[in-house]
Amino acid sequence: MKRRIISTAIILFSLHLLIFAQSEKGLKVFISVDMEGITGVVNWEDVDRNGKDYDYFRKMMTEDVNSAIEGALEAGASEIVVRDAHATARNIVIDLLNKNAKLLRDWSGDFKSMVEGIDEKFDAVIFIGYHAKAGTPNAILDHTMSSARIADVSLNGISLPEAGINALIAGLYNVPVVFVAGDLAICSQVKELFGEIQTFAVKEAIGNSAMCLHPDITHQKIHDGVKYALQNIGKYKPYKINSPYTLVLKLKNEESANDRQYYPGVERTGGYELTFKHDDLETVLRAMRSMY
Repeated sequence: MKRRIISTAIILFSLHLLIFAQSEKGLKVFISVDMEGITGVVNWEDVDRNGKDYDYFRKMMTEDVNSAIEGALEAGASEIVVRDAHATARNIVIDLLNKNAKLLRDWSGDFKSMVEGIDEKFDAVIFIGYHAKAGTPNAILDHTMSSARIADVSLNGISLPEAGINALIAGLYNVPVVFVAGDLAICSQVKELFGEIQTFAVKEAIGNSAMCLHPDITHQKIHDGVKYALQNIGKYKPYKINSPYTLVLKLKNEESANDRQYYPGVERTGGYELTFKHDDLETVLRAMRSMY
């Protein structure tokens, strides 16, 4: 009996040490930031470097992500990487960014693209400023990767927004997406795709216009949502789709289809449609990157 009690005590003490070590280590958090779903953004001019209000909204982009960083820090994050993932990837104002985060700017050509820098060492992924997939009704600046060329991206019959594509990449490393902020349409789409997910809609589309919340409100809600998600991280699972894989790209014009149909393994399955099949997800994602 004494031996059993001693053994139980040793096991409980070991578990205590493990939990303590994990809490001391802290969370490693990856934040991917797009711009179309940022607080107040409603027009393409708002997110274009030549737009009159672009400088204002790149600051708002920085403030939205700062709210997420502050929530992550309060939840115990010890390392935070921010990936500027819009257009040139040179939008976030670095001297206004919370100094506790590292910032990845510009593009290297890596297939991970909007989540470049993600690996198995991260505990959670957060998407800020995200938008709905191309063709979504009542959505703000909806598109999928390229507003000029791509009408739809689907994998195994599941039509994916950029959040879905990027979540699959994170899933390669078994890292879950735990929080998404953007317009109401993308919040609805990620709930349908991921199931358990914390979201906050900073605005709601009404035709080509948007009903927007004040930045003080959106920033507090982003902060609170990120903090809650990370404090309950066990609720969320990496996003995965089972093999084998069939990728279908529906393009917007013949020129785009002509240019991309010669990628190895691609089959032209319609006038503007390309299909790629493979058993390995990373191979499919690399093909997707090359095709769009």
